[in-house]
Amino acid sequence: MNLYVSNLSYQMSDAELRAAFEIHGTVTSARVITDRDTGRSRGFGFVEMPVETEALSAINALNNQAINGRPVKVVEARPKEERPRRDFSGGGGGGGGGGRKWDRGDRGEREEYRK
Repeated sequence: MNLYVSNLSYQMSDAELRAAFEIHGTVTSARVITDRDTGRSRGFGFVEMPVETEALSAINALNNQAINGRPVKVVEARPKEERPRRDFSGGGGGGGGGGRKWDRGDRGEREEYRK
């Protein structure tokens, strides 16, 4: 069972998160999520516990309990939502250019503008 843990101390490490949950059973993985630019904790993480009864025991024991001085919230993690893929290939904006010939001062070339 995958658990979502929020309100973590910003100094908490993966090992400390794992240790807090190992008291209640087997932990496959424990990860504090960090900001990709700064490397600092984002204040939440995920713990994977393969035995459901142990995971439920950890939820009941640790939810709203202080870990590293902060009351954490522990719930079963929801599956990651599928989001539309974002296109970072540029584009957008634009403007300018194009338009009608007379916008660019080329009035002499088109017959309807010759007088």
